[in-house]
Amino acid sequence: MIVLFILAPFCLFAQDSDYSISSYLTVGKKAPNTHYIGEAWLNAIIHDDAELGYNITKATFRANSTLDWHKHGSVQVLVIVDGEAYYQERGKEPVILKEGDVIRCPKGIEHWHSSSKVKDVTYLAFYSGKQPTVWTEVLTQEYYDSVAESLKN
Repeated sequence: MIVLFILAPFCLFAQDSDYSISSYLTVGKKAPNTHYIGEAWLNAIIHDDAELGYNITKATFRANSTLDWHKHGSVQVLVIVDGEAYYQERGKEPVILKEGDVIRCPKGIEHWHSSSKVKDVTYLAFYSGKQPTVWTEVLTQEYYDSVAESLKN
C-alpha cells in the first residue's frame, strides 16, 4: 500500500505520448532518376517546418552515383554519416568527404556532390526549403569518372 502512495505522484506527471517521431535510420524513398546518375534514396526527416526554418534530409547514394550541378537559395550543410563522397564547388578542385566530415556550401554557390566511385555514401543535408534547388548543368558520367580518377592519386 505504501508503494502505491509513493508511485501515484509520478503517474500524475507522466509525459504525453503523442509525439511526432521520425528516424534517420529509415532508408526513405527511392528517388526518381532526375538530376542524377545512379541510385539514390531520400528520407525527409524534417521538411517544411516553418518554426524550425530549415529541412533535414537523409540521402543515400549507391557507389558510382552523382547529382547534377545545382545551387540552393540558402546555405547547405552536409554531414557525412557513412561511406565516402565527392564534393566540388564551381571553380574549385573536387575533394573526398568521409564519415564524420561536415561541409558548408554557401548560399547560391554552384556545386555537386555524390558517392565515390567505389563506396556508397549516406549524408544528412541541412538547408532552407523556402526556395527550390536550382539545377544548372548535367554532370556527365565522363566528368564524374575523370574526377574519380584524379582523386585516386
